[in-house]
Amino acid sequence: MKIGFGLPVSGAWATPDNISRFATLADASGYATLWTFQRLLVPQGSAMEPVYQSVLDPVAALAYAAAFTERIRLGVAVINTPYVSPGYLAKQAASLDVLSSGRLDLGLGLGWMPEEFVLTAASMQRRGARTAEYIRVLRALWGEQPAEFSGEFYTVPRGTVLPRPVQNGGPPILLGGTSPAALRRAGRIADGWVTSSRTDLARISEGIDIVRQAAAAEGREPSALRIICRGLVDWAEPSTDASGHRRLLTGSKDQIREDVTWLAGQGVTEVFYDLNWDPLIGAPDANPGQAADRAAVILDALAPGS
Repeated sequence: MKIGFGLPVSGAWATPDNISRFATLADASGYATLWTFQRLLVPQGSAMEPVYQSVLDPVAALAYAAAFTERIRLGVAVINTPYVSPGYLAKQAASLDVLSSGRLDLGLGLGWMPEEFVLTAASMQRRGARTAEYIRVLRALWGEQPAEFSGEFYTVPRGTVLPRPVQNGGPPILLGGTSPAALRRAGRIADGWVTSSRTDLARISEGIDIVRQAAAAEGREPSALRIICRGLVDWAEPSTDASGHRRLLTGSKDQIREDVTWLAGQGVTEVFYDLNWDPLIGAPDANPGQAADRAAVILDALAPGS
């Protein structure tokens, strides 16, 4: 089980100083990965969680963190493919992979908020098929040069796209999603599955089974796929789910560590603690100093090997 950490990208603690501080601390403390996420718009009058109210761009934040780190991998979970062309994202990802010496993990999603589709002039139609072709375009652009692609949704005129990523074949591509169709897609064509903040971790084995069965049906090795869990930590304050049971990754340090061990037994290969969802840290109106202090305590307490 690898342990990662959510980079400060939301709310009061999402500052340049905190990105450099926590990226450096996580790198030195043995965390395996740093993660960001995407939110473009909060519709007027919506009741979205505080974590979504003020969010830095995920690629820009990772590029900034790359300059302060040497070992730790850099992941985005996720960028929604309908909102940006594959040609543009291929260039961003390759550039970040070069600047970080080959440390990028690229998580992709389909998007779900109608207002963000309107904002980006994107289509909500046939998102699954578009995403599958999108991934083929990325890999073509990261592959042998000159590149060329002609598909149903995307076309790459024959030409050269440089620099190529440091990682052979490009950064690992992870897919998000919660529906059975999305999970099967991850098993068929991606390097792994990354869970969303809405995933019921108590039932995560069901999703993992779907991913791995789809991989096996495609002739792929199921155990080679990464299963990455976004961990919404509720520090020292156990919370309960709809059935009254303690929600996973809430409570004391020991309880959270026990939950991580249990998740490993379900087939999860990586967990990252994402404190952006803690309203005392990731809300815009949180006290900046107290938010950073709280995050530092949790990072230290849950560090691998501590």
